Amino acid sequence: MRTLVVDHPLVTHKLTALRDVASDTATFRSLTDELVTLLAYEATREIRVQPVSVTPLAVARGVKLARPVPLIVPVLRAGIGMLDGMTRLLPMADVGFVGLRRDEESLMAETYANRLPSDLTDRDTFVLDPMLATGGTLATVISMLVARGAASVTAICLLAAPEGLRHLELAFADDAAQEKAAVPVVVVTAAVDERLNERGYIVPGLGDAGDRLFGRI
Repeated sequence: MRTLVVDHPLVTHKLTALRDVASDTATFRSLTDELVTLLAYEATREIRVQPVSVTPLAVARGVKLARPVPLIVPVLRAGIGMLDGMTRLLPMADVGFVGLRRDEESLMAETYANRLPSDLTDRDTFVLDPMLATGGTLATVISMLVARGAASVTAICLLAAPEGLRHLELAFADDAAQEKAAVPVVVVTAAVDERLNERGYIVPGLGDAGDRLFGRI
């Protein structure tokens, strides 16, 4: 597993504004959309392509995205707030959904919704989840994609915690997971924060991303 922290002034600027508790819902949504597009640019750097030739005035050799088309997987509900920013760069991609809820006592994730293709052979996949905290949710989703034959899995997160990254490294890089390790797993994030608190929230973080995107329900 690899982690890519996107070190760019615009990324840092937008993340700082996201952290600000004074940013209202509309501002938070807009900033998330913009930030995800910037992260997606880096996340798609190794996406599979195939050579083509076109003829503006003479033959020009280039590339186009290889088929089958990529699959984007927002994790409900907060990942929905990242979808527009991702599809702006990959409008041809298919979209699946996974819904997980975290038990606030055990901090373990359980699946309550799953709309994924049964066969992901040769497909690049991109998971959208704003906060990589304990890592349980993301590990579950990645395992679901790997089990369906995904060629690669790239997770795009606004923020990550060291504990969550360690959880993924253990899940997808140890000797007991050689089959999983054969699939490239990459985490792309705007920053790795200090730690998790006793409730499993990222510190300093930016609060509950789902509530800030869609309101508290």
